[in-house]
Amino acid sequence: MRVQVVRAWREGFAAEDLVMPDGACVADALRATGIDQAGVAGYAIHGERADAQALLRDGDRLELLGPLLADPKEARRRRAVAQAGRPRG
Repeated sequence: MRVQVVRAWREGFAAEDLVMPDGACVADALRATGIDQAGVAGYAIHGERADAQALLRDGDRLELLGPLLADPKEARRRRAVAQAGRPRG
């Protein structure tokens, strides 16, 4: 089966196409790829969070995720405060 492993960061991205045996999981693809995995905070398959034991299917795109740059709750609070004084409409 064919799987693509992708990692993106501010300066660019790396992508590698792999041919994996049926029944391969995320951990197997991670061992097979040459993409640098330093600083990876998690994984996703087609944008859906996955763990290292998740099974891969033909055509899957495995995304190597970086750490969050901002706390989503705190960012929402800051936007709400900034918009509180603006007129609606």
